[in-house]
Amino acid sequence: MPEYQEFPRALRLTWNPNPRTGAAALFLWGARQTGKTTYLHRTFPSALYYDLLDTALCAELSVRPHRLREDVLGDSPGLVVIDEVQHVPLLLPEVHWLLENTATRFVLCGSSARKLRHRARNLLGGRATEFSLLPLTSQEIGDVDLARVLRFGSLPVHYLADDPASLLRAYVNTYLKAEIIDESVTRNIPAFSRFLQVVGLNHGQQVNYTAVARETGVSANTVRSYFQILEDTLLGFTLEPWRRRQKRRLVETAKFYLFDIGVANYLHPEGAAIAEGSNRYGRAFEHFVLNEVRAYLAYTNTDLPLTFWRTSSGFEVDLVIGSMDLVIECKSTREVRAADLKGLRALREEHTPKCSQVVCRVQNRRRTEDGIDIVPWREFCRELWAGELV
Repeated sequence: MPEYQEFPRALRLTWNPNPRTGAAALFLWGARQTGKTTYLHRTFPSALYYDLLDTALCAELSVRPHRLREDVLGDSPGLVVIDEVQHVPLLLPEVHWLLENTATRFVLCGSSARKLRHRARNLLGGRATEFSLLPLTSQEIGDVDLARVLRFGSLPVHYLADDPASLLRAYVNTYLKAEIIDESVTRNIPAFSRFLQVVGLNHGQQVNYTAVARETGVSANTVRSYFQILEDTLLGFTLEPWRRRQKRRLVETAKFYLFDIGVANYLHPEGAAIAEGSNRYGRAFEHFVLNEVRAYLAYTNTDLPLTFWRTSSGFEVDLVIGSMDLVIECKSTREVRAADLKGLRALREEHTPKCSQVVCRVQNRRRTEDGIDIVPWREFCRELWAGELV
């Protein structure tokens, strides 16, 4: 395994400076342990840092947010990084004032957008661009150990650890649940813990709020709020269905994914041990491909919607990028059969995608007579990050 410092992150930050002062601000969002702090220290080694996980500093700035203004006016730093800025939202008015009155640039880094996004848009609207740092990708890792990623995920520390299972346990039990408590989002922690187990069991599938509510023991509205908590704290995301139907009746319900494969596996009742060829293995492989595409679109600032296509009769294609620019079916198998192509062929009866691919674990690339590419996953990742697919 390579040392953590050898991972070059694909994210590139850009500025939208104030034309009058040259000041600028950007937000860097990401769940805990995606590597935000390491990335910022490597990218901006000479910046003035405020680490709000330092409880003493956090307490002082909560009482005296004006100290930030005094520090900047006193030292005139070129760049200020405020890490875990969501812990002191009162700093945003100070940042706003400094953007208007100094040339200092700010990176506001956070692992929860819930407390900040509405207020930040009001105060810094038009002044701050937003970026996200996601789990490691094939572009960053290089020679990916697929079996390790599909079992333990690709958070940097977990991917490199000798005992990633214990780190996943700590991540879920200390960070994930403690973050929810700290945010004071819900007081019913036992119900939320049951909800997380249900999410682990149904991860990557269409969400049935009524069924989840029944298994969790709370109302469907409460379940909806719990899913929103996971999105707000950057621990999960929804994949919307393609809704522009022509002939076939399409489903209307979104899928929900946890942000990291390892976290999703740990929350499953059977734990992180997944057998090759199992349904869970196939879902983990699909999640891997999805995370690659999400990261590519985010890091290249490619503004294309990402959806899935599914009919009420059960035909499905895992990923649709843009307006059928690229459609992808994910298969963890080492041999693709005709039955694996039914979803793509059903979609192609109604639409004309620019490119149709089955991403799988075959050794060699091939193409069917009707133009469907069957692509080894490594080759898919290489072409994706080279900008050859989207």
